[in-house]
Amino acid sequence: MDMKPAGDRRVRRTRAALRQALVELVLDKGFHAVTVEEITERADVGRATFYAHYRDKEDLLVGIVRDLAEDRERLLPAVRQAHAEGFTGLPVKYIFEHAEQERPVYQVILRGEGDGRALREFTDLIRTHAEAAFRARTEQLAVTPRIPLDVVARAWTGELIGLLTWWVENDTGYSAADITAHLRDLSVYGRVWATGLTPSDAPGALDLAP
Repeated sequence: MDMKPAGDRRVRRTRAALRQALVELVLDKGFHAVTVEEITERADVGRATFYAHYRDKEDLLVGIVRDLAEDRERLLPAVRQAHAEGFTGLPVKYIFEHAEQERPVYQVILRGEGDGRALREFTDLIRTHAEAAFRARTEQLAVTPRIPLDVVARAWTGELIGLLTWWVENDTGYSAADITAHLRDLSVYGRVWATGLTPSDAPGALDLAP
């Protein structure tokens, strides 16, 4: 039985309606063309109600990311398990499964709609979790990182965001489990192994600089 006050349930429903309205409108016409009036009309709420929850449409967009962040059990439910067991790939799998369930929301965020603030918040969220996971694992095993962990976390996050963006925007044919397996192997074995090359091949073959 839901023991939360009716007021809390109304707040959740109102915010969910506003978020859905924004996402639908942004995907239809782009963030800059959307007005607060259109959002409230689509959500069937009054302007006063909108402003009771959000300052403006930018605040609503960022609120979508923060709602994802607060839903830790859905976004990154296996982070603590990964800390204890090593690199299982489970946190990545849950991100892709969540993106599959909430594809329109992820499309809006990952396209950098608005001024890109929502995408920056989302990226920072992932990076913070990644760096914490890497740091906890190295401390647990008492090893010294060969590359600074903030660099490792930023590189890993950029790779994940790029792949996730491509995945939610296209019918790639890869399931969440497929993508997780590829990222896990790439992280564990590296790019040289992934391309089928040997270390002796790598200096020339992987020199992509112009």
